[in-house]
Amino acid sequence: MIQAIVGILCGLGLFYILVDVYAIPYYKTSKAVESISKQQKEKTSGLDVWLKGVAGFFAKHMRLNEFKKAQLQNDLNTAQMNISPEMFKANAIVKSLIIASFAIPVLFILPLLSPIILVLAIALYNNEVRSVSKRIKAKRRKIEYELPRLVFTIEKTLKHNRDVLYMLDSYMESAGPEIKHELEITVADMRSGNYEAAITRLESRVGSSMMSDVCRGLIGILRGDDTEMYWASLSIKFNDIQRQQLRLEAQKVPRKVKRLSMCLLLCFMLIYVVVIFSQIMSSVGVLFT
Repeated sequence: MIQAIVGILCGLGLFYILVDVYAIPYYKTSKAVESISKQQKEKTSGLDVWLKGVAGFFAKHMRLNEFKKAQLQNDLNTAQMNISPEMFKANAIVKSLIIASFAIPVLFILPLLSPIILVLAIALYNNEVRSVSKRIKAKRRKIEYELPRLVFTIEKTLKHNRDVLYMLDSYMESAGPEIKHELEITVADMRSGNYEAAITRLESRVGSSMMSDVCRGLIGILRGDDTEMYWASLSIKFNDIQRQQLRLEAQKVPRKVKRLSMCLLLCFMLIYVVVIFSQIMSSVGVLFT
């Protein structure tokens, strides 16, 4: 017991010394700065605010490979995460170090448990690093789910208007947040530069084969090609893909229902078992009185 207390006190003491040496801001200071920031669009927990202050120190002294930095910056922009690559890496490192620090007091209590905590810290770091790709995949999935409606709108608009800028601008009014964000960038890019180059950049940002088909058709409209049959066939193709996705989602529902049904059945059985057991115990008590 004494070793556990000594380990905890040593860990806390070392933590506060490092915080003071490296001038990590206090929680109240970070919270005040975060609350007055006009760029804050969503609520942030107090722990995240403090961790951001700690990660800021590591980010200032971190150096990344230029190629990897540019690649990570593109991924962060695609995932709509408004932080620098150094800050993103620092956040992952700080969170994993906090988990790893628990291995110090645990070493005095259960030495065999310390390696497990270190493995959890490494797993947390890998999960944080892969969070960008997960967000990009989720965003791409939502965009692809909405592309059949965009193709249908373009197909119908093409019969009386061949203005690509008008098509994309008018569709933004009813678009979902993910595809709307990409279309806003593309429309602004088209108004300030070359139409075909803006659509090509849209294709590279999303990185989807379905979006590549859409961009190919839009470029064909810009070049004056007759693309009515292309959009009609693309609409049929996308509708088939969407039906397959809905079918796969529907197949997952019965599994979830079965699990919930089993949990409900176990709860009912547990109620009956408790009632029967209590009645048996009361009957046994009467026999021995």
